[in-house]
Amino acid sequence: MQRAAELQAAETEVGEGLTVDEVVALGREVGIPGRYLQQAMLEQAAEVVAPAQAGLLARVVGPSEVAAQRVVVGEPEDAARALIAWFEQNELLVVQRQQPGRVSFEPLRGMQAAIRRGTAAFDSTRPKHMLARSELVSATFTRLESGYCHVGLSARLRKTRSEYLGGAMGAVSSGAAAGIVLAAMNALWAVVVPPLLVGAVIGYFALQRYRPVTERTLLGLERALDYLERGGVKPAHELPPERAPGGGLLELMAGEIRKAIAASTERHRRK
Repeated sequence: MQRAAELQAAETEVGEGLTVDEVVALGREVGIPGRYLQQAMLEQAAEVVAPAQAGLLARVVGPSEVAAQRVVVGEPEDAARALIAWFEQNELLVVQRQQPGRVSFEPLRGMQAAIRRGTAAFDSTRPKHMLARSELVSATFTRLESGYCHVGLSARLRKTRSEYLGGAMGAVSSGAAAGIVLAAMNALWAVVVPPLLVGAVIGYFALQRYRPVTERTLLGLERALDYLERGGVKPAHELPPERAPGGGLLELMAGEIRKAIAASTERHRRK
């Protein structure tokens, strides 16, 4: 059956000028539901290519900002509400500013952040806090047509990249300083080379540690979009009533522990 489908696809010339009805008809022939075709066409139409970051730092060290996007089923307001709830549950982020079609998040600090890090031990089977190194996460929501919206996420990592650059520069500077001191003591400039090489190697490996940070951050954005795409976007009337915020530290700790235990129990029930 798989080989027959490949042969059929090879004989069919699919060009750039297919209409929507023709795409739906082709999808119906191979058994693809219409709503998935509709979402795929909307993604293709709404695809925004992120501008490539120019400069030596972006090419050698890595980008200072990563982005991801997806077309999801739902209205922009419902998608924003679902994303806020997802970040509150799975990331150390808090809403910085919320406007129609746009929400920005900043790192959660203080006692509440420490409590969330501690209670994450109750849910060790699932990765958490993948956007912890981001200094700012922005989300945009654009209505495409009834029942669909485009969600774009971006995470800024300028401060984190500067920290890795500072560590690398410090290693190179230390190696150069040690070489100069040795040269002054021995009157031989050849002794400058080994410390300088050691400092350069340490600096290089320090810079290489930044790449995994960008990859994990991008994975965190994609994970949030996966949640929205899998049905996390729900209308307001389908959501449970919100509880009144707790009034103290004990209530905050109890709430975080309850959420972690509930998530772990739900996964074991599914298994």
